Amino acid sequence: MRAVAFAPGHISCFFEPVFVNQNLIKTGSRGAGINISLGAVTEVVAENSTKQDIEVFIDNKKSNAPVTRLAIKHLIGEKPLKIVVRTKLDLPVSQGFGMSAAGALSSSIALAKIIGSSKFDAIKAAHCAEVQLRTGLGDVLASSFGGIEIRREAGLPPWGIIEHIPGRYDIVLCVVGKKIDTKNVLLDDKKIIEISEYGKYCVKKLLEKPSVENLFSLSQFFTKKINLAEKRVIEAIEAANHYGMASMCMLGNSVFALGETNKLCQTLSSFGEVYVCTVDEQGARVLE
Repeated sequence: MRAVAFAPGHISCFFEPVFVNQNLIKTGSRGAGINISLGAVTEVVAENSTKQDIEVFIDNKKSNAPVTRLAIKHLIGEKPLKIVVRTKLDLPVSQGFGMSAAGALSSSIALAKIIGSSKFDAIKAAHCAEVQLRTGLGDVLASSFGGIEIRREAGLPPWGIIEHIPGRYDIVLCVVGKKIDTKNVLLDDKKIIEISEYGKYCVKKLLEKPSVENLFSLSQFFTKKINLAEKRVIEAIEAANHYGMASMCMLGNSVFALGETNKLCQTLSSFGEVYVCTVDEQGARVLE
């Protein structure tokens, strides 16, 4: 049995971590972000076996892929299946594009299709894996529903509540510096207190006036306040602001921008590799 699924990448503009002890379903983040047309396409082949065997290939290389592997385990339990997962990522990992979440989510959605589980079960499996491994706190949920989202409440529905800011735009991305390990940031208690305080403020302000302009200005405010941006990232944001609006992707040494697409591409190409995408409004889905 075979299935193919896609999950959009997700740029987190700002976030407030929400940890609920021993409850992965209610744990996550409040915040806001943009789901993008570049993401992860995954083909899953599953067959009955005498023992459980999971192989994961990312961009044609055999990979440990802990988040994908754990999501699959959540979905199938102890069932003796041989599962081969082949994921193609459109963007680099650990740069704030939600690639590990997209990889895990597209894998679990494709596998759910094969074994007859619901899409919600697939989302739950990937969300729990991401939260357990601290590779993200809201990417899976956002990627599941697509669009430009405000996560009003953390966790999976019915606890988690998402609203959308309508609009389909071209988004320019630029990878400026080296990777950031999300896990290290999420395990730094002092940093989490700071992030929570500003994240909470930004969610409140965006809900008062939900617009793309406000999203970008609050994202810039959050970037400056939490002090994770390298000098070069700040310079890239300032350069891009001449032709639109830009900010830092959480958590990566990369920026996202919206405005005069061609000018933004020219300006940002001197800072690093540039990608152009659009807002993905559909969210994660089975392709075949």
